[in-house]
Amino acid sequence: MYDPKGNGKDKAVPEVQFVEAEPPSHLRGIVHRFLELKTDGTLLADYRFHALPDACAYIVFDQLDRKVAGVSKLRAESEEFNLGKRFHFVNIRFLPGVWQGDEAQVSHGMVDAPYAGDLPLLDINRDLSDCGFVDQQAILSQLVEALIDAKLVAPNPVTEKVFQHLDDIHTVADMAELSDLSTRQLQRTLKRTTGFAPHDFLKILRLQQALNGKDTWSYADQSHFIHSFRKATGYTPGKYSRKFDV
Repeated sequence: MYDPKGNGKDKAVPEVQFVEAEPPSHLRGIVHRFLELKTDGTLLADYRFHALPDACAYIVFDQLDRKVAGVSKLRAESEEFNLGKRFHFVNIRFLPGVWQGDEAQVSHGMVDAPYAGDLPLLDINRDLSDCGFVDQQAILSQLVEALIDAKLVAPNPVTEKVFQHLDDIHTVADMAELSDLSTRQLQRTLKRTTGFAPHDFLKILRLQQALNGKDTWSYADQSHFIHSFRKATGYTPGKYSRKFDV
């Protein structure tokens, strides 16, 4: 099953806390994880967060500035963000392809501006600030349930089939066949629901499998894998594992 590694945490900064929690069972076809990322005090230097390509949509809440929240996605390559010396974020990481809302409301990269959309994210951000991460998960679950009722998020049968048969997929044609779609239908469906073309989506799946310690299947050879990994992350696999925890 697809288990995206959404970040690389610098091994040299133990004061940065990153916690993941599974959603309730009835939301697991929609939500991958609830996340908390924060500093323990004030860091001596700015912290650069290495966000890995994972094809997921996020709802981001800035707990230090309650006006800052929003929906975010990443592109097919990793991005690094300067979070400064002190930060506290609470996020929902959705599974790829489940976000059905208006793409115009989705930013690419870290959310860093006051929210001006129609969702009640600012009210929720205030509610989140009154409790710890364990209690926050109930608030986040209620938000997801409201998004389901509003048809802004929904299970994606195409990506679900892809995830169930990852080990059998080596090409875009394999992905289309296992999804019971033509290549053109797959192109339209993935572009609409994930924002990625099938080739880029498959590249992200391969990278995530490698980050999970799985065999580098679907790469023609080791040099091809290293080239693809460096293009997506900016590092060779060896340098990445020495610098980051994933």
